[in-house]
Amino acid sequence: MAEFFVQKVKSATSYALMPAHVSDLEAVKKLPAHQPIRVKVTRIRNVDHHRKYFALLNYAFDVWEPPIGFVTGGGAPMGTDPMPPYYHGVEIEKNFDRFRKDIAILCGFYEASYRLNGEVRLQAKSISFASMDQDEFEQLYDKTIDVIVKHVLKSYSGDELRNVVDQVMEFDS
Repeated sequence: MAEFFVQKVKSATSYALMPAHVSDLEAVKKLPAHQPIRVKVTRIRNVDHHRKYFALLNYAFDVWEPPIGFVTGGGAPMGTDPMPPYYHGVEIEKNFDRFRKDIAILCGFYEASYRLNGEVRLQAKSISFASMDQDEFEQLYDKTIDVIVKHVLKSYSGDELRNVVDQVMEFDS
C-alpha cells in the first residue's frame, strides 16, 4: 500500500487528516472510496529537536573528562605520565561518536549480539530519521538528560541541564 504524508486539520465540528502535499493528494485519490482503511500514524522527526539533541551531546562531551585509572593491556596507569595514555601502542583519545553511542546504550537504546569470542556486544540503535520516529526520539532525549546528569554533569538536575541547553545553545523549549 502507498505511503504518504497527512496533516491534522480542524473543521467547524471535528478534525480530519488531509494530504500534506499535492503528491500526497494523488495517493489519497487512489484509495478506494467508502471502504475503511487501516492507517499507521508515525510522527515525522522534528529537525530542530534533532539539532537540540546534538547540542546537548556536544555540551556534555565538552565537559566530560574520561576516567583516570589503569588501562588494560597498556601498561602504565593513565594520568601518572605527562604523555597521553596509550593502549597497545595506540594513543587513547576522547571520541564524540563513541560518547554519543555510549549515551544511547546507557539510555537503553541498543541491540545486543554475540561477538566471535562469545562476549555480548551492545550496539547503539540508529537515530537516523528513517530508523526512529519522533515519539521514540523524544524518549531517547529525555533519557539522555538523565544519563548525562548521572554520569557526566553530576552537579546538575535534569531541569537545570534542559535550561542550559535551551539558553546557551539558543533553543526554545
